[in-house]
Amino acid sequence: MALIVQKFGGSSVADAESIKRVAKRIVDTRRAGNDVVVAVSAMGDTTDELLDLSRAVAPSPAPRELDMLLSSGERISMALLAMTIHSLGYEARSFTGSQAGMITTADHGSARIVDVTPVRLREALDDGAIVIVAGFQGFNRDTRDITTLGRGGSDTTAVALAAALDADVCEIYSDVDGIFTCDPRVVPLSRKLEVISAEEMLELAANGAKVLYIRAVEYARRHKVLIHARSTFTSNEGTYVLGEGMADPRLAKGEDMSDVIGKEEPVVAGVAIDRSQAKITVVGVPDVPGSAAAIFTRVSKSGANIDMIVQNVQSASPGHTDISFTLPKEQAPEVAKLLQAEHTELGFQSLVHDDQIGKLSVVGAGMRSHSGVSLTLFDALSSNGINIEMISTSEIRISVVLGDTDLDKAARAVHTAYGLDGDVEATVYAGTGR
Repeated sequence: MALIVQKFGGSSVADAESIKRVAKRIVDTRRAGNDVVVAVSAMGDTTDELLDLSRAVAPSPAPRELDMLLSSGERISMALLAMTIHSLGYEARSFTGSQAGMITTADHGSARIVDVTPVRLREALDDGAIVIVAGFQGFNRDTRDITTLGRGGSDTTAVALAAALDADVCEIYSDVDGIFTCDPRVVPLSRKLEVISAEEMLELAANGAKVLYIRAVEYARRHKVLIHARSTFTSNEGTYVLGEGMADPRLAKGEDMSDVIGKEEPVVAGVAIDRSQAKITVVGVPDVPGSAAAIFTRVSKSGANIDMIVQNVQSASPGHTDISFTLPKEQAPEVAKLLQAEHTELGFQSLVHDDQIGKLSVVGAGMRSHSGVSLTLFDALSSNGINIEMISTSEIRISVVLGDTDLDKAARAVHTAYGLDGDVEATVYAGTGR
């Protein structure tokens, strides 16, 4: 008997029929002889609707009360799912995050898991019950308040439960068949990957791929949890995310791997795109020690998350330099306003805020041992008349910032250039990717 943790997102439990479909899948897993623990998100767009409602009554909702409100969405879906499983003849017990032992920091809206004490979950499993846990939420011991985990919280909940319960696998369900070489809505000929390394998945998630969230992948890598990303709408095998030292599960199943064993890993695993960033350029900064430090000291006070940074010496104005950086779109106006307010003290000439950009990233562990990867990227963009505004690299990633209107075209061109195109168009069952 295996212990399987399953996670179902909002699109998977969007309405009564969807909940029935998910319940049947859970019961089928239990009927196959497995113990099952399920982490579930709020139904459909419930979280967004609750946020809109909170802002309608209070422009700046109190963080503690907002967490109390938002955590109710998962409690609704967990209870409905447990009821549905009961109607199918199996016992199910639902638990809130705090009942499940999800201990977090006290940061409302962005709490991090610090411990998991799943005593009640083990008791329910020992009694033969299917366990349903509300994702996205936890409990802080010091304040004794309910907290929420922020973006990707239900994925992180599922992985944390899998680690604490020593589960055999953590299945993350969405509305695509697994992890693809690019977003199938942008590149229809994207191919599903059978396996991907946790290292590659971290880079893809950090650079815009939405099928798995970076916090969940990092938690899985740290705690050696096997992730299986698959679709709610089919029984097809999905994509396994393998941490260091993990064996390919297909070998254990006795599958024919003769076409894979002995082959070098592909140079590029996938292409990710990200439209969530803006670019700020501080023009004409005095080219003296401490200028960049002064700028980013101000930026840090806003709490903004800086991604890429590029500095260029000005040829037209000797003794000055331009500093460009990218950050989340929603944080950019505040940062631009903050820097502009200290224009005189910082001594720069002007400031440009551009929120019409996109980032394209090429990721692959094979980059370490292959030359010419950058050239392929730049040739593909150049031949399609696409201009590059910024470039950033890591050991297994190349990222470029482009104009937003060029992003989809660039993704398709680069995907083809690296030989990633499949023979048939990928299927997105519910249209969102989550």
